[in-house]
Amino acid sequence: MLFSLAGLLIGAALGAWRARARGGVGKDIAQWAAVWGMIGLVLGTLLTIIVVRTGG
Repeated sequence: MLFSLAGLLIGAALGAWRARARGGVGKDIAQWAAVWGMIGLVLGTLLTIIVVRTGG
């Protein structure tokens, strides 16, 4: 199950995109990417737990 890794990568990409759209510089983009990546990681982990517990 690679939902966690997928969530991390998608979250980081979305965070970086959002920071660039708001006119952020390098450190802003990195921070947004890190935070959104962590959020995606948590959501991916929860999805993995749900899939495993439901027998999928």
